[in-house]
Amino acid sequence: MKSIACWLKLPLAVTLACGALTVSAQDKVVYHVDNAAAQGLKGLRSIRNHLDTAPETRVIVVTHADGVDLLLEGAKEEKSKTEYAPLVSALKGRGVKFEICEITLKNRSLRKDQFVLDADYTPSGVVRITQLQGRENYAYIKP
Repeated sequence: MKSIACWLKLPLAVTLACGALTVSAQDKVVYHVDNAAAQGLKGLRSIRNHLDTAPETRVIVVTHADGVDLLLEGAKEEKSKTEYAPLVSALKGRGVKFEICEITLKNRSLRKDQFVLDADYTPSGVVRITQLQGRENYAYIKP
């Protein structure tokens, strides 16, 4: 009787395993921004295009060094004067996470209240990128 019960549970185990495979098959990517002037607008447009083509992709943008300037309140691209915040907000609405390195905040004497509300914080941008790539199998893109 015990062996019959095991066979009856097998379809549930197979279903759960297949579900786990489906979840892990989702594309995940970390965009690394360390220079807002060079990467800001290009990176935000690349993320938009990425999601337009593959909308189920999980995207995290990790900023550090001069890349945190992308998320400063009122920050604009130098040449076109395009403000970053509306683009960031639109991407946030599509599920993109934006993270700011707290080491950079300390080193540059910046405060969290200087940044757009759509931003989250991470203790170390470099460590976060390493964790996403290593432990969580995120692809790496540096725009």
